[in-house]
Amino acid sequence: MTTPRWQRSPRLLKNLLAAALLLPALAFAQERPWPDGSQLVISVSMQFEAGGQPEGAESPFSGTPLAKGYPDLPAQTWFDYGYKEGLWRMLDLWDRTGIKVTSHVVGEAALKHPELAKAIAERGHELAAHGMRWADSYNMNYAQEKQFIGDGVAAVEKITGQRSVGYNANWLRRSPNTLKVLQDLNFTYHIDDVSRDEPFVTMVRGRKFAVVPYTLRNNDIVLIEGRHFSAEQFYQQLVLEFDRLYAEGASKRRMMSVSLHDRIGGTPAMVEAMERFIRYAQSHSKVKFMRKDQIAQIVLTEKDPLIDNTEALYNQ
Repeated sequence: MTTPRWQRSPRLLKNLLAAALLLPALAFAQERPWPDGSQLVISVSMQFEAGGQPEGAESPFSGTPLAKGYPDLPAQTWFDYGYKEGLWRMLDLWDRTGIKVTSHVVGEAALKHPELAKAIAERGHELAAHGMRWADSYNMNYAQEKQFIGDGVAAVEKITGQRSVGYNANWLRRSPNTLKVLQDLNFTYHIDDVSRDEPFVTMVRGRKFAVVPYTLRNNDIVLIEGRHFSAEQFYQQLVLEFDRLYAEGASKRRMMSVSLHDRIGGTPAMVEAMERFIRYAQSHSKVKFMRKDQIAQIVLTEKDPLIDNTEALYNQ
């Protein structure tokens, strides 16, 4: 009787055993692939805030504030750039590259510039909530926060006919009640979480609620304004992040988040950097740009989503 080849070759036997041990790990890694087979999903945020900022809001002029009672006109023009130039330039970029994004809209900004809110909706982008005003809500009680968020939703819906299902708090500083408030207002997800590189589900009062993580790493207000990155440095940051997440995406679900603000990400150099990055990402197979509401629906409807109840204490 002929001895099987695997019994005659210790090296082959070792490789077979190693493969057998690896199979469970590979199976686990592939438990939650993206439904369409994507290796990496990229989610872009476009913050629409210009017109909703309070007096004295953070700007390049904040380091030398004017005496009380004097309007800071140059600072005002910095914010005005967002609705006069920045958002329009970014909207044209999304059209050229064929991607759809999520725009987090301050209610007062939409009321002051309804033509922009309408343009965002008409071009197929998601209008997500960002509060009625550019203000903190972490220190509001339940009723106050519900009205603050709800008024912003109503303002945008009245202009565009699109009702927001996703939320972003000012500087991510939500309150212990925020997810319960959002649930009561029929939201499906929020982004004020930077703990993972993939979307997940958390339980709010026993029901599933989606979390589509945000970013501080690929965020223009943090890197460009806060750390004085150049557009070229921002581009390199995106490429490095993309390369690592794309490689990891071969064995587990990965999502990349990018955040752009109207008055920063919409400048000529930054739009040039973003277009170069988008073209670079699109040159790879199995890469998809998705709106955040679409990503949320994937984790809410799949059979075995990643569930993270780290904040269960607040979501009872």
